[in-house]
Amino acid sequence: MPSALPLLGMLMLGNLFKEGMVTERLAKTATNELINIVTIILGVCVGAKAVGTTFLTVKSLGIVALGLTAFCFGTAGGVVCAKIMNLFSKKKINPLIGSAGVSAVPMAARVSQDMGRKEDPQNYLLMHAMGPNVAGVIGSAVAAGVLIALFG
Repeated sequence: MPSALPLLGMLMLGNLFKEGMVTERLAKTATNELINIVTIILGVCVGAKAVGTTFLTVKSLGIVALGLTAFCFGTAGGVVCAKIMNLFSKKKINPLIGSAGVSAVPMAARVSQDMGRKEDPQNYLLMHAMGPNVAGVIGSAVAAGVLIALFG
């Protein structure tokens, strides 16, 4: 957990900026310009360090394949879990909300929203899908912290 605390701290700082309503300019900058700048800098730095002979190995491609498999199982598992919950609950929930439980914020929630709106234009799932979406981020951060503590 201690290794994941900076990531969780940044998540909480972003929530403080947004919900505090005192730092409106900081919240707007953090959600728009700053995130784009940081993403570009991280992409360039990682890309500059990625040499084809060290990156394109069987081991690294296996890791990518495992990640894609985990993403598929996470998405499908969320939908199946929601369908199982609907069997036993009186108030039904949309299974698309379960598909947003992976930590691809905010794209997984947006995909759930778009899929729901295609079926029913009056459907609004985005805010409901963001709950499991953020929970997936927190779970990923905790899992990363545990793995770093064990193997780092």
